[in-house]
Amino acid sequence: MAQPIYKIASAQDWTTARAVGQLVGTPVDMADGYIHFSTAAQLAETLEKHYRGASGLVLATIDPDLISADLVWEPSRGGQLFPHLYAPLPMAAVIAERDLAARPDGGFDLPEIS
Repeated sequence: MAQPIYKIASAQDWTTARAVGQLVGTPVDMADGYIHFSTAAQLAETLEKHYRGASGLVLATIDPDLISADLVWEPSRGGQLFPHLYAPLPMAAVIAERDLAARPDGGFDLPEIS
Protein backbone atom coordinates (compact mmCIF):
# COMPACT_ATOMS: atom_id res chain seq x y z
CA MET A 1 0.00 0.00 0.00
CA ALA A 2 1.15 3.52 -0.76
CA GLN A 3 1.44 5.99 2.12
CA PRO A 4 -2.07 6.87 3.29
CA ILE A 5 -3.63 10.27 2.69
CA TYR A 6 -6.15 12.00 4.94
CA LYS A 7 -9.51 13.68 4.48
CA ILE A 8 -11.14 16.01 6.99
CA ALA A 9 -14.91 16.42 6.76
CA SER A 10 -17.79 17.43 8.96
CA ALA A 11 -19.55 14.55 10.67
CA GLN A 12 -22.69 15.47 8.71
CA ASP A 13 -20.88 15.30 5.34
CA TRP A 14 -19.27 12.01 6.40
CA THR A 15 -22.60 10.47 7.47
CA THR A 16 -24.06 11.35 4.07
CA ALA A 17 -21.02 9.88 2.29
CA ARG A 18 -21.31 6.62 4.21
CA ALA A 19 -25.02 6.39 3.36
CA VAL A 20 -24.44 6.79 -0.38
CA GLY A 21 -21.11 4.94 -0.55
CA GLN A 22 -19.01 7.88 -1.69
CA LEU A 23 -17.99 11.39 -0.75
CA VAL A 24 -18.76 13.81 -3.55
CA GLY A 25 -17.04 16.55 -1.57
CA THR A 26 -17.40 19.01 1.25
CA PRO A 27 -18.62 22.54 0.46
CA VAL A 28 -15.01 23.72 -0.02
CA ASP A 29 -14.26 20.75 -2.28
CA MET A 30 -17.31 21.42 -4.40
CA ALA A 31 -16.41 25.10 -4.75
CA ASP A 32 -12.85 24.20 -5.85
CA GLY A 33 -13.87 21.36 -8.17
CA TYR A 34 -11.91 18.58 -6.46
CA ILE A 35 -11.64 16.78 -3.12
CA HIS A 36 -8.81 18.05 -0.90
CA PHE A 37 -6.57 15.62 0.98
CA SER A 38 -3.42 15.98 3.08
CA THR A 39 -0.45 13.75 3.70
CA ALA A 40 0.54 12.86 7.26
CA ALA A 41 3.19 15.59 7.15
CA GLN A 42 0.65 18.21 5.98
CA LEU A 43 -2.22 17.30 8.28
CA ALA A 44 -1.40 19.43 11.34
CA GLU A 45 -0.95 22.57 9.22
CA THR A 46 -4.19 21.88 7.31
CA LEU A 47 -6.10 21.56 10.58
CA GLU A 48 -4.56 24.74 11.97
CA LYS A 49 -5.16 26.77 8.83
CA HIS A 50 -8.66 25.62 7.90
CA TYR A 51 -10.28 24.02 10.96
CA ARG A 52 -8.91 25.75 14.08
CA GLY A 53 -11.52 25.59 16.85
CA ALA A 54 -13.87 23.30 14.92
CA SER A 55 -15.71 20.38 16.41
CA GLY A 56 -17.79 17.65 14.85
CA LEU A 57 -15.09 16.62 12.39
CA VAL A 58 -14.12 13.23 11.02
CA LEU A 59 -10.54 12.38 10.06
CA ALA A 60 -10.51 9.63 7.45
CA THR A 61 -7.46 7.62 6.45
CA ILE A 62 -7.48 6.78 2.76
CA ASP A 63 -5.54 4.15 0.81
CA PRO A 64 -4.61 6.03 -2.39
CA ASP A 65 -4.15 2.72 -4.22
CA LEU A 66 -7.93 2.24 -3.94
CA ILE A 67 -8.73 5.53 -5.69
CA SER A 68 -9.09 5.99 -9.43
CA ALA A 69 -6.54 7.62 -11.69
CA ASP A 70 -8.33 10.92 -11.00
CA LEU A 71 -6.03 11.46 -7.97
CA VAL A 72 -3.55 14.20 -8.88
CA TRP A 73 -0.67 15.62 -6.84
CA GLU A 74 -0.62 19.38 -7.31
CA PRO A 75 1.42 22.22 -5.79
CA SER A 76 -0.26 24.29 -3.11
CA ARG A 77 0.97 25.85 0.16
CA GLY A 78 4.64 26.72 -0.25
CA GLY A 79 4.91 24.58 -3.36
CA GLN A 80 4.12 21.36 -1.46
CA LEU A 81 2.38 18.69 -3.49
CA PHE A 82 -1.11 17.95 -2.18
CA PRO A 83 -3.36 15.09 -3.31
CA HIS A 84 -6.53 16.25 -5.05
CA LEU A 85 -9.24 13.93 -6.34
CA TYR A 86 -11.22 14.97 -9.40
CA ALA A 87 -13.93 12.36 -8.81
CA PRO A 88 -16.03 11.15 -5.87
CA LEU A 89 -14.16 9.35 -3.09
CA PRO A 90 -15.40 5.75 -2.80
CA MET A 91 -15.94 4.68 0.80
CA ALA A 92 -14.14 1.43 -0.11
CA ALA A 93 -10.89 3.45 -0.13
CA VAL A 94 -11.37 4.50 3.53
CA ILE A 95 -9.24 2.29 5.77
CA ALA A 96 -9.90 4.10 9.08
CA GLU A 97 -11.90 6.98 10.46
CA ARG A 98 -11.89 8.86 13.75
CA ASP A 99 -13.90 11.65 15.32
CA LEU A 100 -11.84 14.79 15.72
CA ALA A 101 -12.59 17.90 17.77
CA ALA A 102 -10.50 20.89 18.74
CA ARG A 103 -9.14 21.30 22.24
CA PRO A 104 -10.39 24.33 24.25
CA ASP A 105 -7.43 26.34 22.89
CA GLY A 106 -8.57 25.61 19.30
CA GLY A 107 -5.73 23.23 18.37
CA PHE A 108 -6.00 19.52 17.72
CA ASP A 109 -4.56 16.38 19.25
CA LEU A 110 -3.87 14.16 16.29
CA PRO A 111 -4.11 10.42 16.66
CA GLU A 112 -0.99 8.49 15.81
CA ILE A 113 -0.83 8.35 12.04
CA SER A 114 1.61 6.82 9.63
